[in-house]
Amino acid sequence: MTDTTIAVASPAKPGYKTTEFWLAFAAKLLGAAFAAGIIGDGTEVSRIAGLAAVMLTALGYTVSRTMVKS
Repeated sequence: MTDTTIAVASPAKPGYKTTEFWLAFAAKLLGAAFAAGIIGDGTEVSRIAGLAAVMLTALGYTVSRTMVKS
């Protein structure tokens, strides 16, 4: 006789309770500081790179949370 058990997934934690959220939050703050010219050399390239970092971090976090919830 074989024992077949079904693993029941625990519900996903709220986003703010995950390490992933806090790392994404820190990356967004750092990217925003670059985009605003607060840190870095303040050139147009560093500002665009900071803005791109913010957008890509937001996109990555959204995609990963969507995968967790589905």
